[in-house]
Parts: sequence; C-alpha cells; structure tokens
Amino acid sequence: QVQLVESGGGLVQPGGSLRLSCATSGFTFSRFTMNWYRQATGKERELVATITSPGSRTIYADSVKGRFTISKDNAKNTVYLQMNGLKAEDTAEYYCNADNWVSRYWGQGTQVTVSS
Repeated sequence: QVQLVESGGGLVQPGGSLRLSCATSGFTFSRFTMNWYRQATGKERELVATITSPGSRTIYADSVKGRFTISKDNAKNTVYLQMNGLKAEDTAEYYCNADNWVSRYWGQGTQVTVSS
C-alpha cells in the first residue's frame, strides 16, 4: 500500500535549522511531483515547496524562498526539506504530498516548532 512517512520535525530555536525527510513506498516515486505543505494552528494548509517530475524543477512559497531547499533521492524514494533560518512563523505541522494529477497521496505530518 502507499505510504509516506515524514520525520525530522521537532523544537528548534529561531535561526536554527531542521531537515525533514519523507520516505515513501507503494507508488512510482520518480513519476510523481513531490510537495511539502504546512498547516499552522487555525490556518489553512499552504504549499511550501515543490520538486517536479519530470525535470526536478523546484518552486518555493515566497515566505520560505532563500531559506528552505527541497530535494529528492529517487534511489531512496525519499524527499527532503532543508529548513534554515527558521522563524517563529514557520511553526506548523509539515506534510509530504505526492501528486501526478491522477492520484494524490499524503503523509501523516511532522510537527515543527520554532521557539526560544
């Protein structure tokens, strides 16, 4: 069955870094565009970063541009989100998403809290 399992979240001080991972199985990873979304308490889920398939083009929300980097390893069926210069407003549940415009799959989320 399809599985997307996020890891790497946690508590970090402002200015710090975290690397999120999303290990996947059950679908052809290399043929899916991979996305990271986040949802803060009381807010709508927002798209943070995308890495396309084909082409591996990266796209970022303005709020994270220059601070976050999305990457993937097709051999490991895993997508990453490197987050640097974290701010309090980055606090949210982060979700991995796989999309090929026919099917969409979601992970269970990992919490990122930025606080001193």
